Amino acid sequence: MAETNLTVAVTGPTGTFGAGLVPLLQDDDRVGRIVGIARRPFDPVERGWTKMEYRRGDVRDPEALAEAFADADVVVHLAFLITGNASRQTTRAINVDGTLNVFRAAAAAGARRFVYASSVAAYGFHPDTPELVDEDWPVRPAARLFYAQEKAELEHLLAEEAEKAPDMALYLLRPPVVVGPNVVGAKDVLPGPLAPLGRALFGRPRRLPVPVPVAVPALPLQLIHEEDVGQALQLCVVAAGPPGAYNIAGDGVLTAADVAREFGAIPLPLPAGPAQVAARAVAGLPFLPPAAEWVEAASRPVIMSTARAREQLGWRPRFSGIEALRDTLRPR
Repeated sequence: MAETNLTVAVTGPTGTFGAGLVPLLQDDDRVGRIVGIARRPFDPVERGWTKMEYRRGDVRDPEALAEAFADADVVVHLAFLITGNASRQTTRAINVDGTLNVFRAAAAAGARRFVYASSVAAYGFHPDTPELVDEDWPVRPAARLFYAQEKAELEHLLAEEAEKAPDMALYLLRPPVVVGPNVVGAKDVLPGPLAPLGRALFGRPRRLPVPVPVAVPALPLQLIHEEDVGQALQLCVVAAGPPGAYNIAGDGVLTAADVAREFGAIPLPLPAGPAQVAARAVAGLPFLPPAAEWVEAASRPVIMSTARAREQLGWRPRFSGIEALRDTLRPR
């Protein structure tokens, strides 16, 4: 029998992932009530989220979480710092300790499902990574990129916590780079100090000669539209498939040249091999600034199989990777 009148608690509902999920929950007849937990006040009604009740809370505050999760059937954890001006200590307190606080509070509240937005970065960027990665491939911390390290560590920690809470099913989603209309002007365009550059690029594409690899394969990457992430999260919320980890990505694999062209830039020939060697060299430098750590992601790009999400969750992306990027860049 299908579940009805679900109470769904969502941390970080106003971010890019929340923008993809909450409207779907709002329109889902199986969801009766949504609790949105965020540090900064916002008015759900102004966003058309009439089912949502705002609760001010910080993932570092177990008492606030316990209060917010009372009577929750499902908890969706989306709050996460990518990078920025916060110290590493603060970032870890929010990302790692905070996620564990959220899971434990959900279990204590008697929630039946816990849905966590992980990342392709949890696989790390290792030389022995296969050309196409499925969920049976182990998640392993990256060498330098703190975001990838924390995502991998958290998946292991959540698996341990789940063993202590057998009555709560754990769902993990691993998306690649997320794009869509709500990343324009948002912190999620590019991490930390690179965010102003990302906003400028998304807002005003220009024809600039940009050196990008053109060999095949040339720094391949997958993209996913925020709405398709929201759909996958929704399917986990209503238990459309069994618990576990699911790779999700838009159809098609892009190259840096494809992305440059969509931005209106002019790709120039640059062999892919030397570019990846340079990325590995930079990633290995000591005292690498936090923003520069992201270069490690180019040293061994990870391309995921999404067969499990399609077969077990019934998930189908509405947008291909290139369509998702074009929708992001489309004037509004």
